[in-house]
Amino acid sequence: MRRIPGSGIALILILVVVARALTRGSIFSDPIGWLRDELLILPGIIIGLTVHEFAHAFAAYKLGDQTPKLQGRVTLNPLAHIDPVGLIALLFVGFGWGKPVQVNPYAFKHRRRDNLITDAAGVATNFVIAFIFMGIIKIVVSVSGYASATTALYYVINILIYVVWINLVLMIFNLLPVPPLDGFGIVTEIFDLRGKPIYEKIYHAGMPILILLILFNVPSKVIEPIIRFLYEFIEGVFF
Repeated sequence: MRRIPGSGIALILILVVVARALTRGSIFSDPIGWLRDELLILPGIIIGLTVHEFAHAFAAYKLGDQTPKLQGRVTLNPLAHIDPVGLIALLFVGFGWGKPVQVNPYAFKHRRRDNLITDAAGVATNFVIAFIFMGIIKIVVSVSGYASATTALYYVINILIYVVWINLVLMIFNLLPVPPLDGFGIVTEIFDLRGKPIYEKIYHAGMPILILLILFNVPSKVIEPIIRFLYEFIEGVFF
């Protein structure tokens, strides 16, 4: 099953997130502007986290695991998928996660293949959503014209841009090969690491590693150039 952080780890993550947030001067130098930006980002966060975790649940359910269905996770209701710590992280430091979907791999007919599909479903769906919303931006801009947009339309376009950006953030962040992120599960199945000593060592050290990475802002330094490249690539498809 996917590991869900305990309350102690969650508290540590919250403290780390707050510590990182306090280094972002805009919260204090321009609190109104910061709040406005966070409200514009919020729809993207809700959409991104929801579709990501729904994709995991739907894939596992279709591959034979009833656990996500029994736990009410095969739904697009955001309340079933939003993790408070992950939501805070996305709002304050720009990357985060949803409530992990519990999966019983023994229910799969082809365990490695189905685990891989389930792990990859979330990030793949985030990419698809980013692509779709860039297409929506293209339609809105073509119909209305960005340069002559009203204030309300300007905010709508920016919300759509954030939906694209946040989905790419979730995609790339979750591909980091650190448990409990999807990247570790994907690497595990590709290289058949489950049951090997290195798997156990990394699995049990995953949360401390993730906390250190967040504390020292490593994910932003690593993934931001990749996100910008993907954003420009998708933008180039439509514009």
